[in-house]
Amino acid sequence: MNMAESGPFSSPRLKPNILITGTPGTGKSTLGQELAQRLSMTYLSVGEVAKEKELYEEWDEEYNCPVLDEDRLIDELEETVSAGGCIVDYHSCEFFPERWFDFVYVLRADTSTLYERLERRGYRGRKLDENIQCEIFETILEEAKESYLPSIVFEMGSNTPQEMEKNIDTITDHLREWKPAQ
Repeated sequence: MNMAESGPFSSPRLKPNILITGTPGTGKSTLGQELAQRLSMTYLSVGEVAKEKELYEEWDEEYNCPVLDEDRLIDELEETVSAGGCIVDYHSCEFFPERWFDFVYVLRADTSTLYERLERRGYRGRKLDENIQCEIFETILEEAKESYLPSIVFEMGSNTPQEMEKNIDTITDHLREWKPAQ
C-alpha cells in the first residue's frame, strides 16, 4: 500500500488543503498566490479575510495592529476550507483545526534577508526585533510540529526566487502523490 492511500497524503476531501505559514516576511503570500494560480486552487490570506470581514477582537496599541478573533475566523472559513482545494496563508498556525490541512509548509528565511524585507515593510523597534527572534528560535516551525502530524509538516527555505521555484516544484510533487481517502 502506498503512502498516498493510507497515510498523511490522504483525506476525505476531493482536493487537498495547504497551510503556508512562517514568520512575517518569509514569502508566504508570494508563494501562496503563485501556487493558487498555477494549480487552480483557492488562495485565502487570513489577514485579508480578517480585514474584509472585520474579524478582530481589539486593537493592540503596543504593536499598532488589530488582534484577530480566531473563533470568528474559523467559523468564517469552515465551509470553504472543508470543501478542499484551499491554500491558507497566515503567520501563525496552532489555532486552525488539524483536520483542515493535508500539508503544512513552514517558510524560513535567513535573518539578514528577513530583516531587510521587514524593514522595507516599515517594521521597526520591538516589532522588528521580535519577528527576527521568532525566526531565530524557529517559533513557527515548532508551533507547526506541535499542532500537526509531523508527516505533513515541511520546512522550506525562502530566501531567493530560485528557492521559491524549488518550493513550488516540491509542493506540486506532494500534491501529485495525494489521494482522497477511500
